[in-house]
Amino acid sequence: MDSELSNTTALVTGGTSGIGRAAAVALAGSGAHVVVSGRDQNRGDQAVEAIRAVGGTADFLATDLRDATSARELADRAGQVDVLVNNAGIFPFGPTEGTSEQDFDAVFAINVKAPYFLVASLAPRMAERGRGAIINVTTMAAGFGDAEAGLYGASKAALTLLTKSWAAEYGPRGVRVNAVSPGPTRTEGTASMGEAFDALVAAAPLGRPAAPEEIADAILYLATDRASFVQGAVLAVDGGRSAV
Repeated sequence: MDSELSNTTALVTGGTSGIGRAAAVALAGSGAHVVVSGRDQNRGDQAVEAIRAVGGTADFLATDLRDATSARELADRAGQVDVLVNNAGIFPFGPTEGTSEQDFDAVFAINVKAPYFLVASLAPRMAERGRGAIINVTTMAAGFGDAEAGLYGASKAALTLLTKSWAAEYGPRGVRVNAVSPGPTRTEGTASMGEAFDALVAAAPLGRPAAPEEIADAILYLATDRASFVQGAVLAVDGGRSAV
């Protein structure tokens, strides 16, 4: 097993499926002890088993990240965290006039508020130790207008700006903060999108969806010292969609 992240602990939110699970496996494969968080105990146990099956170490913490309190509690339960991957998120699509206030609040609570207060809890602790890495998972939809994706895109655009602000705030104290911006990725969560997913795929030069492991490789890079001079960046892993 690669030891690049030996003696570190990585917290991956939404780590029970899709990109989050692939990132958890990749980080564990590089030697990190991984704390996987998510809402479903069964899927959490399965993720931990998958990591242990390849020789990694992991624990699962069940949590519903929806507010500052849940974020702070998760940070405390996770203990010393050297790498934080803010991956948990929801991505509803639909017309603006069909969006309820409850839906609006839920998207911003999970996609913006939870990572905000996780960083508020963990980044100062990283700064005290003089090192740490935070990787936010955004989306290509944060960079352009797409019909019926405004709420999701706006929440991730907020996370993109926060990535840059946190880099400026915590970078001088040794904490690197960057983001990965995936394109269409074939996961359990996107399986129900049907033709809308196919249209997104077709719009990119590569013309195919990503596998979760391809996004995870980018997350792993930003977590390691190979990215030691990368700060405040948004790494597009979108098959070239941001280039056209």
